[in-house]
Amino acid sequence: MTLALYSIHHPRVISLGPAGDRHRGQTWQGGTMALSAPGTHVGFVYEGALTLSRGSGEDSAQRSHSFELTGGMYFCLPGEGRLEGQHGRGLIITCPTYRGMFSLGGPLEPAGRLAYIDGGTSSLLIPPVLVGDPCLNAMYFPAGLVQTTHTHPSDRLGLVIAGAGIVETPDIAHPIALGDIFWISAHQQHRFCTADSSLTIVVFHPDSEGGFTHRDHPMLRRTLVDGISAAELPEIQTPVEPLLSSPGSE
Repeated sequence: MTLALYSIHHPRVISLGPAGDRHRGQTWQGGTMALSAPGTHVGFVYEGALTLSRGSGEDSAQRSHSFELTGGMYFCLPGEGRLEGQHGRGLIITCPTYRGMFSLGGPLEPAGRLAYIDGGTSSLLIPPVLVGDPCLNAMYFPAGLVQTTHTHPSDRLGLVIAGAGIVETPDIAHPIALGDIFWISAHQQHRFCTADSSLTIVVFHPDSEGGFTHRDHPMLRRTLVDGISAAELPEIQTPVEPLLSSPGSE
């Protein structure tokens, strides 16, 4: 069990997750970064600006779409792509066996949408497509926080984007501030504390307990046949097996 600290201002590659499904976190320091297939890339722009291109190829005509992102924005990119920009920094996490849905978001809101623990709040920035999939969250901790010590069943990789505080384990307490990256391994006891400043972090989870399934999602449940939800009518439900071998089913 481990707690490790890095900085967004220095090149770094960080592996997280279980053996056989290792996710790779890396800092982007400007310039060009190729994002390879297979897998899905989850990214957060810490500062500056970048161009995110879908597809591959040195010639821009070979890349299907390009999008301009600025500080505080985030993305989910399945398959190949490219980051370009001379003055910016960001954190990119590659999930090699997951095919997410392309999305862009941000900039971050000033407060979380969901209640968390000990006065903290959170927002789900990139949700899991299906139950168990990776997700990206923003966490908001008020000043004067002493969080309840807790663990997570999987690794956490986070980036401080505002404020300052302390991350503690039973063995050590590390100050954290703007631009710091932290990795907390699965089952590591820890807590966050703040003094006079609030603390905002963006955190990647390699898995999730929430999310939808093929047999439990809003479209299915809110489709009614003679007043009965289609979720209760297996005889009309689309078979799942063909979807498991199609693109986007991982």
